[in-house]
Amino acid sequence: MPDISRRTFVRGLAAAPMAPYIPFKAPESIPAAVTAVVPAPETVTLNWLEGRPGTNVGSTWGVPWPKGAVPADSPFSLAAADGAAVPVQSWPIGYWPDGSLKWSAHALPADAPLSDSYVLNRTAGVTGSSSVSVAENRDTVTVDTGVIHVVLGRRGSALIRSITRGGAEIARNLELISLRQTSIEDDDERRASREKLTSSISRVTVEQRGPVRAVVRIEGDHRRRGRSWLPFIVRLYLYAGAEHVRVVHTFLFDSEGQKEFIAGLGVRVGVPMRDQLHDRHIRLSGDGDGLLREAVEGITGLRRDPGATVRAAQIAGEKLPDPATWDQRVTTRLQYIPAWGDYTLSQLSSEGYTIQKRTKTGYGWVGVDSGKRSSGFGYVGGVSGGLGFGMRDFWQKHPAQLDIRGADTDRATATIWMWSPDAGPMDTRFYHDGMGQDTFPEQLEGLNITYEDYEPGFGTPYGIARTTELMFFALAATPPAERLAALARTVVAPPQVVAPPAHLAASGAFGGLFSPVDRSTPARAKVEDRLDFLFDYYRDQTEQRHWYGFWNYGDVMHTPDVDRHVWRYDVGGYAWDNSELSPDLWLWFAYLRSGRADIFRFAEAMTRHTGEVDVYHLGRWAGLGTRHGVQHWADSAKQQRISTAVYRRIFYFLTADERVGDLMHELVDSDQTFLALDPLRKIRTEPYTPDPHALSIGLGTDWSGLAAAWLTEWERRGPKAAVAEKKLLATMRTIGRMPNGFVTGSGLYDIDTGEFAEAAKTVSVSHLSAMFGQVEVCAELIGLVDLPEFEKAWLQYCRLYNATRAEQTAECGTHFGTLILKQGHSRLTAYAAARLGDATLAARAWTEFTATDGYTDASPWQTTHLTGPAVLNTVDEAPWVDTNTTALYGLAAIQNLALAASALP
Repeated sequence: MPDISRRTFVRGLAAAPMAPYIPFKAPESIPAAVTAVVPAPETVTLNWLEGRPGTNVGSTWGVPWPKGAVPADSPFSLAAADGAAVPVQSWPIGYWPDGSLKWSAHALPADAPLSDSYVLNRTAGVTGSSSVSVAENRDTVTVDTGVIHVVLGRRGSALIRSITRGGAEIARNLELISLRQTSIEDDDERRASREKLTSSISRVTVEQRGPVRAVVRIEGDHRRRGRSWLPFIVRLYLYAGAEHVRVVHTFLFDSEGQKEFIAGLGVRVGVPMRDQLHDRHIRLSGDGDGLLREAVEGITGLRRDPGATVRAAQIAGEKLPDPATWDQRVTTRLQYIPAWGDYTLSQLSSEGYTIQKRTKTGYGWVGVDSGKRSSGFGYVGGVSGGLGFGMRDFWQKHPAQLDIRGADTDRATATIWMWSPDAGPMDTRFYHDGMGQDTFPEQLEGLNITYEDYEPGFGTPYGIARTTELMFFALAATPPAERLAALARTVVAPPQVVAPPAHLAASGAFGGLFSPVDRSTPARAKVEDRLDFLFDYYRDQTEQRHWYGFWNYGDVMHTPDVDRHVWRYDVGGYAWDNSELSPDLWLWFAYLRSGRADIFRFAEAMTRHTGEVDVYHLGRWAGLGTRHGVQHWADSAKQQRISTAVYRRIFYFLTADERVGDLMHELVDSDQTFLALDPLRKIRTEPYTPDPHALSIGLGTDWSGLAAAWLTEWERRGPKAAVAEKKLLATMRTIGRMPNGFVTGSGLYDIDTGEFAEAAKTVSVSHLSAMFGQVEVCAELIGLVDLPEFEKAWLQYCRLYNATRAEQTAECGTHFGTLILKQGHSRLTAYAAARLGDATLAARAWTEFTATDGYTDASPWQTTHLTGPAVLNTVDEAPWVDTNTTALYGLAAIQNLALAASALP
């Protein structure tokens, strides 16, 4: 067995120190530690996630720094690859407990020169030639990017009252709309009526005001005749030099989903039309760079020819010559050419869209064409200016739709439907009648057959949310086709600046639990190949199994059905995964070490989904998430383990995304949820009434979820940072004083003091406790706070989970029982080995990883190609793969390589 010293293990942590750090404003009872400061690099080379983009629309990103190395008020500058200075806006988004900078955020202006890479310097930078300015008054907020002038309303329905460019108004009165329907007709006849509600603004907040980036948050709901529903939070992002507004739209579903339904949800904006009908243009994007290019009044294909120059100009979107210069057989008959004022592109599934047009309301639609997947971008305007508009993840989040109406009038409208009215009402009803499961014993029996934890009244979507990204471009004229295609690509994948894996790892970010991809030995290469295989499989399954749709996109399935050659989409708790056993973390750690763009985008979609759809943001269960099931909200287990901030942290710090910041801040007071709902209500053997001074809280999935929220609020210095710090440190200290620490299983928690009560020396260990982010939270906390008793308690749990029964009994008084998920827990063993410098534990970790449960050398590590009639669609199947095992294998492989690579057999 090789000799593995403590120094070797620490070096394996991506050169990041694992010694404790000094707490910020720590209580006197917690001793401070003195550690050497790891120097921060003077420069960091940054890259584009997907390579240099065709269009710069600005970008925001985060960069981590080692503890104690960079002052909180440190200046920054940015340079292009050729050394030319580039303006940058910088601000802190995370602090180490000693007050030094942990994460900085930076914004690149939209008019900055495009470079293959940039260099971030820790020195003062230059001021750009253009900047974004914000002016506020009682009725409006006005933002000027130097290219466009945007007036926002503080009340009423119009979020954006006008967008002007060069003195010309390009857009006016952007408002939100929803169609509400009070029934779903299940027979052939359709009698249900719809009513339209529009946005009503209640609050406007300027969150950032330049010089490179301005952010305005708008809150309100949809209203009509006294009825209000669907609260919204919309953020508008404007960059210096930008010709566009980025809109991040979030709505909260404040309905039980049984008696009223969304029949349409969209954003509508007016577009002034000033040009002659033959100088007005419509553009709609299709597959890839495909683009429908038409004029409102077309002069091509006519019986009489106006002239090749005239036809070419219209196709190009250019102003046509004076009609007096055309062939007069056309000019004198222009009034007989139809003007096509209305267009619709409808994407009702991930596999097909259709385009129709008509002359005006009351007249028949004419089919234009169809295709598979539209990129979701449109344009309406003319040679004197127009509006480009698009929705990200358009076909992935079907049913979506783009409408243009009235392009033949003096005011067209463009509507992006996030839920298409052509699709019928959004059906949020629960999917079965309960099947007689009226009591806890009956529900537990149901759990034993379908794995669904059913309880009447719990399968409600009330309080879930969905976020969608939109872009609106104020264009001075109808752009060439290549320019419009580039804008469409920008909507599909907004350019993202990123820091490289080597810097992310060296900073000690996220507990130092990852290291850059390394294939330097055959053993390492084998593990890396298998990690790639698993990600590629899920990426391909998403495509082949069509894991798309408004509520579904971003999630994956839980377990396959090997007999039907499908995933168990209709079998209780085996269907949608809802973050079970942390696939979110597997994906993000896979990105952190690889820098792969496809992994980033996959993880980004999952973060958007699981943080919004699988978590309640309103109502009695606000702050809790829903366990895996046929519908994302169906299961009655509402728990911290799904809503935990640990699944959102990585995306937030990499992008400084404000919406995800909201999601984490929402959870700071989620200890209150234990007063509203007892997670163990169905299996308790003794009477239990929640007491705010003696709440029964598990030390695994429950506490780790609370701790992740407190940690994030504390290091962000959020509005409740003081409370978060108090409760975080109090729970750590009182867990540490329990005779069996984390092995105790649960404790009685006081909501006011944040402390756990004294506990007896008992043993209660679950295979799930550490598998929902606790490993990652504890690694970060031990790297932040010098609390030896807490570290000792966590290292005991890490050492003993996979230990022998004799070893468990010797320390804790009894053994832990029959446990599973040993491969996933091998990373706990590796962590203890790294902290203690224990070569025996390191070797044991790899034995647990390769030769216990989970995926092993005996696993097939390949797919089988299946075609009809055995399957509905051609698929590449790996029936031996399930998401629980995949997430734990991925995390164990990544963390073991970072913590104990030198012990890899």
